[in-house]
Amino acid sequence: MLFREVIGHEELKEGLRRSVAEGRISHALLFAGRPGCGSLALALAFVQYINCTNRHDGDSCGECASCRKMQALEHPDLHMVMPVNKKNKKADEVILSDHFMGEWRQIVGQTGGYFSEQEWYDAIGLDNQQGNISTGDIGEMMRKLSFKSFEAEYKAVVIWLPERMKGEPANAMLKILEEPWDKTLFILVSESPEVLLPTIISRTQPYHIGQVAEGLIAEKLVSEGVAADKASQIAKLSGGDLLEARRLVDSEEESDENFALFVELMRLSYNNKHLELMGWADRVAKLGREPQKHFLENSIRLLRSSYMLHAGMNEICYLWGEELEFCRKFSPFIGNDNIETLVMEMERALAQIRQNGNANIIFTHFALTVSKQINPR
Repeated sequence: MLFREVIGHEELKEGLRRSVAEGRISHALLFAGRPGCGSLALALAFVQYINCTNRHDGDSCGECASCRKMQALEHPDLHMVMPVNKKNKKADEVILSDHFMGEWRQIVGQTGGYFSEQEWYDAIGLDNQQGNISTGDIGEMMRKLSFKSFEAEYKAVVIWLPERMKGEPANAMLKILEEPWDKTLFILVSESPEVLLPTIISRTQPYHIGQVAEGLIAEKLVSEGVAADKASQIAKLSGGDLLEARRLVDSEEESDENFALFVELMRLSYNNKHLELMGWADRVAKLGREPQKHFLENSIRLLRSSYMLHAGMNEICYLWGEELEFCRKFSPFIGNDNIETLVMEMERALAQIRQNGNANIIFTHFALTVSKQINPR
């Protein structure tokens, strides 16, 4: 992966280049951000840049032996750890990330490192199950790192979604970070860093991988065949997330369903229909984890847009059609007294879904809490 293949984040790239030039590379980095903002792509580009033998123009060359192997994810000094589980394996077999390297190379190659956790699980046939990073994976990583580097100056370990380490694996990882090997780089690529052990976070140098600029998202969509006007509108709605932008391009039907669920929730809340709200929560709880996340993310966007309309900031409210019509009528009920609480409740529900919480409990509590804020009677 080349730096120039990572969309945006020019200041962050410059900071990483400077750390290499000045010999100030931390032994452990935490790249925290949504997958559609490029956290994994940036991690892979940085590892390639460090070990490139012919860096120039602020990037790795892409042509030396090290770069070619890094780009193919076949470098002997690059180790990858990602969540997997026992699907399609014998019950007593130790399951390691290495068993899925073929699928990993394929999905990284196809997407450039921009893919979601669920897309990875789909690629390895986990359906709606959740993967984990096991003690076996940490032990295998330690075994590999105990050897001298084969070719590169730095041995590098990229751990994707370290929040899937629980209990013993997390404690083992903490011990490694406390007593690292010389010339060994760990990059933790996390979507939910708040789930990590605080002691692990304290032993890393954190980097927040923020939103990608709207213009860059639009340019990328146009390069993928989306009409310029549509690309510009979708980029505004994407929240600086390339995966969200692509999802909006591909799933107009899902967007309509999310909007319908949002409208129903707000109308039931306004009319204080508690029994109907329980039915609403039960239906949403039966959706898959990814559709639930998409619904909550879309609801946060609609709430914030309604607040902007209420505050008279129409010029930065990127809505049209039925969404604009509803949010204009709904905006008087969203103001300074409830916007922060509503968004906080939606973000809390989103975090709980990401942590694989019980959807029935989450959405029942969520619906009742929203109702109190929309109709405080």
